Amino acid sequence: MQRVRMSSKHSPVYKLGDSQLSLSPKFRVAALKSPFVDPSLDMELAIKGQPLIPGLPDDVALNCLLRLPVQSHGACRVVCKRWNLLLGSKERFFTRRKELGFRDPWLFVFAFHKCTGKLQWLVLDLVHFSWHTIPSMPCREKACPHGFRCVGIPNEGVLFVCGGMVSDVDCPLDVVLKYEIYRNRWTVMNQMNIARSFFASGLIDGMVYVAGGNSSNLFELDSAEVMDPNTGYWRNIASMGTNMASYDAAVLNGKLLVTEGWLWPFFVSPRGQVYDPRTNYWENMAVGLREGWTGSSVVVYGHLFVVSEHERMKLKVYDADSDSWETVEGSPLPEQICKPFSVNSCDSKIYVVGRDLHVAVGHIFKVYPKSQSDKKLSFTVLWHVVDAHPGFSDLTPSSSQVLFA
Repeated sequence: MQRVRMSSKHSPVYKLGDSQLSLSPKFRVAALKSPFVDPSLDMELAIKGQPLIPGLPDDVALNCLLRLPVQSHGACRVVCKRWNLLLGSKERFFTRRKELGFRDPWLFVFAFHKCTGKLQWLVLDLVHFSWHTIPSMPCREKACPHGFRCVGIPNEGVLFVCGGMVSDVDCPLDVVLKYEIYRNRWTVMNQMNIARSFFASGLIDGMVYVAGGNSSNLFELDSAEVMDPNTGYWRNIASMGTNMASYDAAVLNGKLLVTEGWLWPFFVSPRGQVYDPRTNYWENMAVGLREGWTGSSVVVYGHLFVVSEHERMKLKVYDADSDSWETVEGSPLPEQICKPFSVNSCDSKIYVVGRDLHVAVGHIFKVYPKSQSDKKLSFTVLWHVVDAHPGFSDLTPSSSQVLFA
């Protein structure tokens, strides 16, 4: 295990941009126009011949400037007016990056203060390993952080936060919020058809699916629905056939896998359902799959991995052919990562965010069979830890998503 210390007592937490929201208890959102976004002024300066970087063509200079880490923007904005225009607006900066095909991963962590219960989003730049903040999410003050479900569309830089529960009255919500990294702002979307909390969610072929959860009378739901992010409208799909809240969910081979999870002590075997959007049909989850699902899951290399909460927090992988789970070679989750934790992945890496927002990065490697008779693929994991900012010592993660920008 390698340990990487990326922060110290004096390392700051940077803003991706100033808050652009004016909030009220009714979730009204008013976007403020950035004073830096003025295409006519940019064009005027370009016509006057002021270069971005003296001696370089603008296209080459722009390619260089768009690689600057966000924490450097404040100092670089004072160089000249054109740099101020480019770097002073995160909407302009990230939009230009998207136009030129830049694709860097950012880990968005939904966390709450364990004493006050205050909710907040913090963002880890997975290239430079620096922490940033984004505008506050328009949300009720007393909301249970674990009742929400978050779904990201990584390549679009879009994040959806659905449902939730008002903690003081145990009332589920039907609210849907959308964050766009290219605009650095939140938008209130169309409500779900049914208010729900502690439900399953997932992204399949660009569509957002939700299923099950707790209803307003605290009974479990069997209903499910899907949203087209392009229109924002929700429509009902086939019911699950059984009422259940969700402990964890994953999308594997184009299907939504939903498990209610083990509860200690293990008196009752957990239930699990699998939804195929091509047939609009739910079926019971395989016995081995649901009984071995003892932690938080991610999909890497087309395989389902689980960071177990019970087996010394080891990483394990599901084998569909034998309907069984196998332990991944390598050390268990680093001891700095304490429960509760949140798990997400990007390419061949797993990101586990633990209490106080320490992040364990697990590099997954394929281990190919040594002989032709043995066709079974296995995996090994190598962990390293990114230490959190000292100011995060009272924060607990609830969810995390990887977006590209």
